[in-house]
Amino acid sequence: MDNAAIDSLKKAYQQSPDNQPLLMLLVRALHSADQAKEAAALLKSAKAPLGEVADRRLAAEIYLAAGDAGAALAACTGSTADEQIMRARACLALRRLKEGLDAYQKAMVLNPALEDLDLAQALKAEVVDIAQQDGGNVVSFAVLSNERRQKAEADEAEDGGRGVAPYLEPRASGVTFKDVGGLDNVKSQIHRRIILPFQKPSLFQKFKREAGGGVLLYGPPGCGKTLLARATAGECGAQFYNVGIADVLDMYIGNSEKRLAAVFSQARRTVPSVIFFDELEALAGKREYSAHQSGAKVVSQFLSEMDGFNQGNKGVLVLAATNVPWAIDAAFRRPGRFDRIQFIPPPDREARVAIIRLLLADRPIAPDIDVGFLSKNTSGFSGADLRNLVETACDMAIAESIDAGEEKPVTAKHLTAALKEIKPTTLEWLTTARNYARYANEGGQYDDVLEFLSKHGM
Repeated sequence: MDNAAIDSLKKAYQQSPDNQPLLMLLVRALHSADQAKEAAALLKSAKAPLGEVADRRLAAEIYLAAGDAGAALAACTGSTADEQIMRARACLALRRLKEGLDAYQKAMVLNPALEDLDLAQALKAEVVDIAQQDGGNVVSFAVLSNERRQKAEADEAEDGGRGVAPYLEPRASGVTFKDVGGLDNVKSQIHRRIILPFQKPSLFQKFKREAGGGVLLYGPPGCGKTLLARATAGECGAQFYNVGIADVLDMYIGNSEKRLAAVFSQARRTVPSVIFFDELEALAGKREYSAHQSGAKVVSQFLSEMDGFNQGNKGVLVLAATNVPWAIDAAFRRPGRFDRIQFIPPPDREARVAIIRLLLADRPIAPDIDVGFLSKNTSGFSGADLRNLVETACDMAIAESIDAGEEKPVTAKHLTAALKEIKPTTLEWLTTARNYARYANEGGQYDDVLEFLSKHGM
C-alpha cells in the first residue's frame, strides 16, 4: 500500500477512532510499510481492547517489531497456539527464557505445525553472568546449551592415544520388556534362564547356579536383538555397558586386548552388570579366516576374559548380537562362554500387531487405521521395517500438515501408501540362513531356524 493510501486511512480513522476494523487495517498497512513504531503507538492509543485472535497476534508482532516486547507480551491474552508462539517470542526478547519455553511447548501441543526450531533453540539457552574487567559491570550473555563444551574425559591410559574411559561409564538401561513388541516366547526364555538368577540369587546358589554367563542373540537385521539386550539389562536392574567395535579395536598392537580386558575388569567391579557387544563377528570372528595375527589375539583375549580365569565373572552377564552366527569362532559356543544361544526371528502376525501399536502410540492418528490389516500385509517385515513403514506414513502426514497450516493425523491412506513403498529386508538373510541350517547344522545349532522356516512355509 502506498503512502497516499495510508494517509487516506489515517484521515478516516481520525474521523472514526472507535472503528476497530479500520484501526487494524491502518496498523497492518503501517506494518507492511515498515512503520512499526507508528503502528504500535496507534495500537496503544486505541480505546477498545483487541477482541479477535488475529488482531492480538498482529498487535504482538507489531510491538515486537517496534522493540516493545513488554507490550507484545501483554497483547497475547488468549491461549491459542498462535498467541503462545508470540508470547514465546516476546519472552525471548525480555530474556524470560523459562516462561517463553513453557509458552512454546504449549503451542506445540496445540499445533505442532507452528514448530520453529530456531526459536526453540534460543529459548533453551542458558544465561551466564560474566563480570567485565573494567569497572566490574556485569553483562549477561546467552550461551546455547548445545554449544557448551562437554565435560572433559578422564585421563586416558597409555594405549596409543585413546583411553578406555569413554565406554566405562555404566548406566541403567531404562528399557524393559514392555518396550519390546512381540517375541513373547523369547522373552519368557530369557526371563527364566537369564533374569531369574539375578532376581533370586539365593535360590540359584542352593543349586550352585550363578548369575551371569554369556548369551548370544542372532537373527535377521532389525528384528530387535539390540533392543532385547537393553531390555534384559533393564529387567535385571543391572548396570549396562554398551561396547562398540571402535571402543575396542585399535591400530596399535596390544591395545585392543588391553581395552577388552579393561571392559571386563570394570564390569566385575560394578556387579550386577551386563556387557553388550553388538556385531560380535567383528571381535569374535573365526581365527582361521583372520587376515592378521592381531585379530586372532583379540579373539583369544576375549575367550580368556569370558572364562574369568584370573577373576571370576560372577554377576557379569555378557550379551552379544550378530547377524552372521556362522562367522563366529566355534570356541565361543562351548558351555561357560556363549552357552545360551537365542534365535530372534522376524515378528509373527501377533507380534507385528503389538509392534505397530507401540509405534503408533502417542502419535496423532485417525480412527480409521486398521492394525489387523497392516499386520496381515507385512509378512516378513522386521521391527525396523515396521518402524520405517510408520515413519514414512508420518512423513506424509507432516507434509500434509505443513501444506494445510494445521496438524493432520496419520490416516489409513498414509499407511497404505507407505506400504507400497516399503519392502521387507529379512528375506535375503532367511535364504542364507536356510542354506546353513540345511547343510551346515552341526550339533543342531540352527534347529530354531529350521523350525521357524517350516512353521511359516519358507
